[in-house]
Amino acid sequence: TWHLKKIPQIVSERTFSLDSPKFEAKTKLELNSVCGIECQRKLPVPSLSDLKDLLSYETVFENGTRTLTEVNVLGLVLDPAGNTTTRRSSRKKRQIYGTDSRFSIYDKRFMTNFPFNTAVKISTGCSGILISPKHVLTAAHCLHNGKDYVKGSKRLRVGLMKTKSRGNGRKRKGDKRNGMPSFQWTRVKSTHIPKGWFKGVSGDIALDYDYAVLELKRPHKRKYMELGISPTIKMMPGSMIHFSGFDNDRSGQLVYRFCSISDESNDLFYQYCDAEPGSTGSGIYLRLKEPNKKKWKRKIIAVYSGHQWVDVNGEQQDYNVAVRITPLKYAQICFWIHGNDENCTQG
Repeated sequence: TWHLKKIPQIVSERTFSLDSPKFEAKTKLELNSVCGIECQRKLPVPSLSDLKDLLSYETVFENGTRTLTEVNVLGLVLDPAGNTTTRRSSRKKRQIYGTDSRFSIYDKRFMTNFPFNTAVKISTGCSGILISPKHVLTAAHCLHNGKDYVKGSKRLRVGLMKTKSRGNGRKRKGDKRNGMPSFQWTRVKSTHIPKGWFKGVSGDIALDYDYAVLELKRPHKRKYMELGISPTIKMMPGSMIHFSGFDNDRSGQLVYRFCSISDESNDLFYQYCDAEPGSTGSGIYLRLKEPNKKKWKRKIIAVYSGHQWVDVNGEQQDYNVAVRITPLKYAQICFWIHGNDENCTQG
């Protein structure tokens, strides 16, 4: 069951204008030398002042201007247990070999219906997920390398899968794109990235803040997926997660996969779903029962950060990492969507 949780409040305190970004960074879909499972266990619990700093955020607008908003966090109870991790099973190799467990969705009836229709393509080469009529959730490193915004993010666009083909459904001569989605591209009005991402990458600390929200210039009329608070592994049916994205090795195809989670920390899931670059930024979701109802509901509980190389006991090892939507992150993303915290009291 989805358990209701009281959400802390994120309120904006001050907004400053910053210099326009250079937009000169190269898009990097795989990150090196970030804090892995063992490293996460040693991290201290952030203080309230740390969290206020990490959750402050930059906004970049379509015209290239940029602001920094400082926030305050109200009603938060800090967890004294620290950044503990729970280990489920021994580590497996992530690379796809032998049986590839991904499914390419070819049938347009599935592709253009919920939940698959919520997957979107980001013009920098990543994926994302629709979280409101005007907002898309994706990974921060699809837009920013920790020091500067990537080249393609200056004129950022989001590709929504088309439900109908033009020309009365007739195929154009030489069109061999059977079952492949076509996209309707929409410009991005503004982008929000938490300050914790810049700090995390430059200080080589953690991936905990590798998420961003894009506001579209025009609203869409499609069904989107609601946010949920990420439950612990024990509270998931079969500890299974699901996500769909546009993997680079299957050009133009929507690729769906599901797998179980192996480890978790307070902010991250470690899992071994088969995935290739391009699916980074996909929304990871679960299906649980609504409280006191017989209905099942899918909600986004994490953002797929991608295949990461991390240093473990002096050796480079690979993991698939997802950033969990904690009550704090839920409050922040909800605040970005609504512009106030009134609609964000219960998660």
